[in-house]
Amino acid sequence: MGLTMLEIEVGNPANVDVTEKVTFLIDSGAVYSVVPTPILKKLGIKPLTEQEFQLADGTKVVRKKGIALFRYGERVGGADVIFGQEGDHKLLGALTLEALGLVLDPLKRELRPLPMVLAALT
Repeated sequence: MGLTMLEIEVGNPANVDVTEKVTFLIDSGAVYSVVPTPILKKLGIKPLTEQEFQLADGTKVVRKKGIALFRYGERVGGADVIFGQEGDHKLLGALTLEALGLVLDPLKRELRPLPMVLAALT
């Protein structure tokens, strides 16, 4: 296995024509995606709230959180995004993968379509 890095387009849901290509570490163990704050500001994405996170060493940090549009090939989805600070890795997390209808195949180090299921009440 190993690390999977992919280029994904990030955009502002209010202006879908303007995007920025970002190379992410695909991290299905992370809940949220992390994008550097300067990129999100350039796209006009504004923070909506703040959230506390715990790092691997137990340190707690607070980061701003907003909503971004993500595009990979023909797939488009909106998801929460963390405003990354200096030293934060650019991560593509599980919520973004689900919004795109994709899942990480760790053996082949590629994204694959996520089987989508709808439940019907009878």
